[in-house]
Amino acid sequence: MFHKSIDVKFLEGTSLEVTFQNGIIKKYDMSLLFEKYPQLKALENRDLFLSGKLIGYYGIIWNDDLDIETETIYEEGETVHRECEVVCYASAHAVSSARAAAGLSQKQLSSLTGIDQSDISKIERGVSNPSVLTLDRIARALGGKLIISIDMAQTH
Repeated sequence: MFHKSIDVKFLEGTSLEVTFQNGIIKKYDMSLLFEKYPQLKALENRDLFLSGKLIGYYGIIWNDDLDIETETIYEEGETVHRECEVVCYASAHAVSSARAAAGLSQKQLSSLTGIDQSDISKIERGVSNPSVLTLDRIARALGGKLIISIDMAQTH
């Protein structure tokens, strides 16, 4: 499964941060690739490094010779923040509790929803940020309904 990247920030040196659609932000130092891909050493030029652009959801490009798939950053980078931490864990608890109450395994829920069992596992562990449509599919498959509310009682 490829993780969609939605933003990139260029940090000090040759480090960058990529925000993924699931709310996870990964930090990665491009210098880790210099030995394997010597052409990337050109990124030590600050102006060149800062000229990088996110292309589509799956890559960062600097020029015709320099690019990286954001999946590499997702797999090998350091997680520095999870934007969706509270929401992801609330969704995780809601899905796992409802599935347990229905007496279904993840595999059975996968069959009912058409959602891969591995994706259901990620949702239940709070490492995935499921869409509202995905949560609705799960709720309906479990014989329930999805209810979304915004609590205005809490202030920041």
